Amino acid sequence: MTGESGSGPRPSHFDERGQARMVDVGGKPETERQAIASGRVRMADATRDVLFRAAAAKGDVLAVARVAGIQAAKRTGELIPLCHPLPLTDVRVDFHETDDGIAVEAEARTVGRTGVEMEALTAVSIACLTVYDMLKAIDRGMEIEAVRLERKSGGRSGIWQRGS
Repeated sequence: MTGESGSGPRPSHFDERGQARMVDVGGKPETERQAIASGRVRMADATRDVLFRAAAAKGDVLAVARVAGIQAAKRTGELIPLCHPLPLTDVRVDFHETDDGIAVEAEARTVGRTGVEMEALTAVSIACLTVYDMLKAIDRGMEIEAVRLERKSGGRSGIWQRGS
């Protein structure tokens, strides 16, 4: 089947009439599934210094952003209308200083019938937004960018790796 443009397959979240639907994963086998996503927050040098000296007025920005990212991954099914709520077995959120800000990486894992890409992407997005929220008083010009899937494994499609 093709989409409206006739150029390729129809997205799985639409039925043959083009109406939104939750994908039925009931017949799929449970497998170990993992996804890694990344993103960045670009900021002024002075803001980055405050962040990595843990000198922000609101407290330890990275600790709060890590917890926010983990919590967001756990609630992805509530935030994105057609996502299945998943029993996550592990979520981690890591930060790395860059020349112009901070890189964020999140990994989500489950044993289930559908992937955890959205959980990893949600974790990164909310961690980035939390960094912005906690530092906006000193730098409203920060930019959140490049939120993307880096790797996923499990399920029928197997392993997908960015750049491969």
